[in-house]
Amino acid sequence: MTSEELAQACAKYASDKQATNIVALDLRGISTFTDFFVICSGNSEPQLKAIAGGITEGLRTEHGEKPNAQDGFPLSQWVVIDYGDVVVHIFHESKRDVYSLEDLWNDAPRLEVAV
Repeated sequence: MTSEELAQACAKYASDKQATNIVALDLRGISTFTDFFVICSGNSEPQLKAIAGGITEGLRTEHGEKPNAQDGFPLSQWVVIDYGDVVVHIFHESKRDVYSLEDLWNDAPRLEVAV
């Protein structure tokens, strides 16, 4: 699975759990630690947990992919799942603007996600 396919799959599984404002930033050529950020939002702590679970379960069962690491908890309102070439950021809607990853990486092109 290529990094772009992995990013698309992460976006799809997030969408399946009703994540909102799903964005994939293409960091190839401007980052040495990952190829893509997939960023999405949920509107409650249970939904953040469901989105994270949907992504990890979908990738594990359908593609045999396991994360290198997962950090944060729904209570913190930011969950990060690291697949190496793709890092997924799941924010509570109220926290996403605070961290503003899209602004920090505004020179990264956006990948058109099929959700």
